[in-house]
Amino acid sequence: MTESIQALIDKINQEGIQAAEEKAKEIELQANIKAEEILKKASLKAEEMERDTCEKITKLQEKERMLIKQAGRDFLLELREEINTMLHKLVEKQIQSSLTSENMLKILTSIIQSAALEEKSEIIITLNEDDLKILEAGFLAKLKEEVKKEIVLKPSDVIRGGFVISFDAGKSHFDFSNKELAEYITAFLKPELKEILTV
Repeated sequence: MTESIQALIDKINQEGIQAAEEKAKEIELQANIKAEEILKKASLKAEEMERDTCEKITKLQEKERMLIKQAGRDFLLELREEINTMLHKLVEKQIQSSLTSENMLKILTSIIQSAALEEKSEIIITLNEDDLKILEAGFLAKLKEEVKKEIVLKPSDVIRGGFVISFDAGKSHFDFSNKELAEYITAFLKPELKEILTV
């Protein structure tokens, strides 16, 4: 009897251990499946995050390239503007130094003598105060005698060099001031300058 009880206990123990082992295997299998799912999800998430990060980096690099390109264009535009301004000032200064009283005498004489003037037309020459005094002192009487026309000299605070001349008592005029001549010469030089700057 004791032996059968012992056998029964052994059998129960055996079955319990076997059931426990099977249960442990089932739990381990489920844990492995769950772990694989977690790893797969984590791997997918990591890939997605890496993709997003790469996209963000690419976009940032593209934006940075565009900003650098824009900054370069802005710099070139500012540089061209600065060079144009310097060129204009240089040309204006050169013209002003070339338009001495003697040179203006020659230019005015040539312009007035070659102009087709009406009988009673009045010539008005506008220039700065210093040049006006010099021309008034020696040139005006001689020129009036040569062209047989009424010539009026007018001072201007705006003109620093050169002159403005009108053959119809101020209704229209030709501007030979250093500023206008500089505008004309600078405009003529700008295409050449642009070509140099774009090389």
